[in-house]
Amino acid sequence: MLPPPAVLHFLWEINTDLVKDGASVRTYGRLISYEPEGSKAVLGGQQSSAQCHVSVQTTLVEPFQPTLGAQYFVLGEIEKTDECCVASPGLSGAILHARALSSVDGIDLTLMQKAIMEQRCFFRERMPDISASSPL
Repeated sequence: MLPPPAVLHFLWEINTDLVKDGASVRTYGRLISYEPEGSKAVLGGQQSSAQCHVSVQTTLVEPFQPTLGAQYFVLGEIEKTDECCVASPGLSGAILHARALSSVDGIDLTLMQKAIMEQRCFFRERMPDISASSPL
């Protein structure tokens, strides 16, 4: 059976109540770090003046040729954890288990973010019953 379609969330939305444990999500961010031994990567993004980070489990997308500082688009499932990362203070309590990971370096992220916001407005206007249950 196929997993449900993934909803696009910004990095700063992943650790909120908008995203439930086990939800399929799509997101993007800059690759901050990568540990090949543990198949773990960290994506970072910025909302206003706050830095947001999400841990990504890359086991299912190995072999992975990382480029630190590049923008990546990730599709996967969220696993919420109660652990607080003392070693990495900006890291959220969620792990994104990547099913697909691709570099999107070179795209206009401001324009993409604007398009996502417009799409969300469109779906809220056209389908109010669906938008009440999940943000698009």
